[in-house]
Amino acid sequence: MTAGTIEPMIEGTAAELAQALAAGEISSVELTQACLDRIAAVDPQVQAFLALDGERALARALMIDDQRAAGATLPPLAGVPVAVKDSFTYTGLPTTCASRILDGWLPPYNATVVQRLIDAGLVIIGKTNLDEFAMGSSTENSAFFPTRNPWDLERVPGGSGGGSAACLAAAEVPLAIGSDTGGSIRQPAALTGTVGVKPTYGGTSRYGLVAMASSLDQPGPCARTVLDAALLHQVMAGHDPMDSTSIDQPPPDIIAAARSGDVKGLRIGVVEELGGDGYAPSVVRRFQEAVAALTAAGAEVVSVSCPHFHQALAAYYLIMPSEASSNLARFDAMRYGLRVGDDGLNSVEQVMRLTRGEGFGPEVKRRVILGTYALSAGYYEAYYGSAQKVRSLIIDDFNRAFEQVDVLVSPTSPTTAWRLGERVDDPLAMYKADLCTIPSNLAGNAALSVPVGLSDDDHLPVGFHIMAPPLCDDRLYLVGAAVERAFPPLRPATDLTRPLPGAAVKGSQA
Repeated sequence: MTAGTIEPMIEGTAAELAQALAAGEISSVELTQACLDRIAAVDPQVQAFLALDGERALARALMIDDQRAAGATLPPLAGVPVAVKDSFTYTGLPTTCASRILDGWLPPYNATVVQRLIDAGLVIIGKTNLDEFAMGSSTENSAFFPTRNPWDLERVPGGSGGGSAACLAAAEVPLAIGSDTGGSIRQPAALTGTVGVKPTYGGTSRYGLVAMASSLDQPGPCARTVLDAALLHQVMAGHDPMDSTSIDQPPPDIIAAARSGDVKGLRIGVVEELGGDGYAPSVVRRFQEAVAALTAAGAEVVSVSCPHFHQALAAYYLIMPSEASSNLARFDAMRYGLRVGDDGLNSVEQVMRLTRGEGFGPEVKRRVILGTYALSAGYYEAYYGSAQKVRSLIIDDFNRAFEQVDVLVSPTSPTTAWRLGERVDDPLAMYKADLCTIPSNLAGNAALSVPVGLSDDDHLPVGFHIMAPPLCDDRLYLVGAAVERAFPPLRPATDLTRPLPGAAVKGSQA
């Protein structure tokens, strides 16, 4: 494959590739090698991956091929390559959370969702870049390098899971997984023209996901089509006794919903508060066109008010940093990870201070300080306690809305992808990128982003956001499939072979 070309084999969807593998039209080794070749050609520019696992991936692909040749009955996605966000543990490959404090750390166990990928026969290609400890909306906060948007290499891919979204948009792999705390799967999906899903809280296991905010984090699928996302979601979902928040019941039939897309008679609510000032005109136009397409498909569209959604951003940026400051206290240089200043002269407290000062980046420090302050004596009830009360009001808003409609919809992001560096010195502007996605994390309900074409001015992807009640994830796929029929999947035309100074991929490309 020449640099910059896309091997026809990997242009297909995961569902198509799985069918071709099962029919013996292609082998998993051929498909895996095609992905590795594509990564070698374009990832020095996109920088979606922190580490590759080529040798082990090819060995696993060969094992799947041998099993298939021997007549074994294999799971539906067996032999299909997948990328894993570098906040999930995977033995044999570093889990860094894109932080220097964990640089090179090799976990001794697999995250539950990673193990389920392995059990389902998927081939793990490598670990994708993210904002450090999933704290950010642009993947510029990675301690190693920023990921670039395949639609425009001078723009961000969103965050925190920009690596997982970018590797899909760049046709490096057909599937990826991520984690969503305030929109970290859905917002990058919107900015890169891909599909991203935040399942119902507890619908996928958090065991082995390095925690940022435990009551908000949720693993989910990233894909290029709604059906592909459903197929991967089905692999990831299900009860896990290792996660105390895991829901002990099977997921709904999301694959049938993704194949159907029949929204006749479905009541769809447009959230009044998620629009207006601050939303790019082109984003609003594409959103309105998607709503019109759903109406044409037989859905009933009504306007719904969720008055406390305006307070969601403020509540989130008190709850999330508070939980993060508690979770990140474990990175103290005493047990694992980076250790600085341990020369026999410094005290334990000095070693901790030096290590955390050098190991954590600016955004992590900002959120840890904010969260520690919000939890401190004299301020706990005024800040953290009040934020939790607002969270309850947001949940009430959702409950009242879902008494009137089956799903809620909004834009996924108020704007399209912004330029690298444009918001680095303006944290508030960065935080506002998650205005539409944060309420679902606070409430724990299910949500999905699907692309609805390109903006008129900058010709960048726009995302359509669908929110469903808890345990009704199938509604996401039903509506998402209907939208996808009106707005076919996107593929960037950017030349991804243009050299970028200092760009590099960590790890083996074998």
